[in-house]
This record gives sequence, structure tokens and C-alpha cells, in this order.
Amino acid sequence: MHEQSSSRRRRLSVGTGTAALSLGLCLCAGQLISTPAASAATPVVTAAQAAAAKPTPRVGTTISSRTINKGQKIRVTARYYNPKTGAAIKLGWVKLQGYRGGKWVDQTATKINTAGAANLYWKPASSVSVRAVYIGNGAYNTHVGKSIRVTVRQNKGARILAEAKKHTGALYLYGAAGPKRFDCSGFTKYVYKKAAGKSLPHKANSQQKYGKAVSKGSKKVGDLIIFRSGSYGYHAGIYAGSGYMYDSPHTGARVGKHKMYGSNYVVRRIA
Repeated sequence: MHEQSSSRRRRLSVGTGTAALSLGLCLCAGQLISTPAASAATPVVTAAQAAAAKPTPRVGTTISSRTINKGQKIRVTARYYNPKTGAAIKLGWVKLQGYRGGKWVDQTATKINTAGAANLYWKPASSVSVRAVYIGNGAYNTHVGKSIRVTVRQNKGARILAEAKKHTGALYLYGAAGPKRFDCSGFTKYVYKKAAGKSLPHKANSQQKYGKAVSKGSKKVGDLIIFRSGSYGYHAGIYAGSGYMYDSPHTGARVGKHKMYGSNYVVRRIA
């Protein structure tokens, strides 16, 4: 009986100890004492929590023009402010993006200046939507600006020249006005109608009376050039820049870019 009782006490003691250990407890000298707790877990700050802890700037955005001619620049000015105090934010980078091919593409970037503004310049080749994006400086969240549509008007002179160039190689034919064969005034008549919607008569001497008179020193690509004998206009071409023109010269020749000749000519701006 004594051995059996002792055995039962040992089993109870061992069982209790095992249970206590599994609960993180310790039996010492008949007392139940809890073991030291595991080290407290280090708080984990998520990206969302970090962003929530920083303010998002307030922004004022202006653009130099929503409609420009091809070749001109736009200036997008973005000013950022602390949303609580209204104070200007004078640190950080801002980039200008254009919407191309179904996605926003970075075009240029600059630092915010000491006046709290970022001036971004770009020369878009065609109509496009743009936006300013504040990259941040560690104290503020990123800010994506609103989309602004910019319309780029194609230069009329460039359009006229592009149309003239299309017919390079077309053979001269007296009295022809395209689209396969041309004489000189038939060529200019066809090009201005096609590229600028302007109707000219089929005669070089008559064409010199159309459009706006321009000085020789102010001529631009796409202007009409009429060569004269005295005051009579006998040949027509389209100015191509750097002393060249597109024309249909004479029988046996083809439309092309040719060196201008002589100094007795007038310049007319048709479009």
C-alpha cells in the first residue's frame, strides 16, 4: 500500500509538472510560478500605415496654354502646400508625364524651387494629356496631379510641304493638275487644295495675286513662290527652306526639290 501510494504521488507530480510546462508554468517548492514571457513582438508598421502617418500635399497646377502650334513648348507649373498649415513645400522632385500608348510616360522632371514651385517644360509633337506627379521628400506622400489635355495644332507650312513631297517623281505634263501628272501651276494648285483647302487658279500669273504678300526675307516653308519676267508670273513652286523649293519644272522633268533660281520672284502666304 505504501509503495503504491508513493508511486501514485510520483505519477501525479510528473503529470502535473508536464502540464505546467506545457502551459508555460513552473512548480518550484510547492509553488506555482509562471515562466518569463516571450520577448514582446516588435511592432510591424505597414506601408499603408506609414503613408497614413505622412500628409498628402495640396496642389495648385497651371499650364501656359492648352492649345499650341506644333514645335511650341508648354510650361506646367505645380505648387505644393502643407494641407494643414498651408505653408509652401520647398523640397522634393516633380515629374511631368504624358499619356502615350495607353500608359503614362515620364517626359521630364525638376526640383521644387525656393518659391515652392516646380516649372516643367515639354514640346509635345501631337495632342496629348499631361499631369504633374510629386515624387515626395520623405515628409510627404506622393501626389498624382489631375490630367490636363493639350491640343497641338499641326503647322500648316509643314503640312503643305509634306503634301508636296508626296508627289516627288511625278512627270511634268502641260495643263495637268494631278494627281499623277502636273505642270507648274497645276502642281501648286493641287497641293494647296489638298493640304490647306485653298483654291487657286491654274495659272502662275494669276496665282501671284492670291494669299498674303510676304517679303523675301520673311518667307517660310510652305509659302508659294512665283517667278516673274518683269511683273508677269511664269513659274510656280512651293518654298522648302534653305533656298530650295518643290516644283514641277518643265517638259521631261519630274516633281522634286530643286534649287531656287534668280531673284525676280514674289512670295505669297496661302495658308
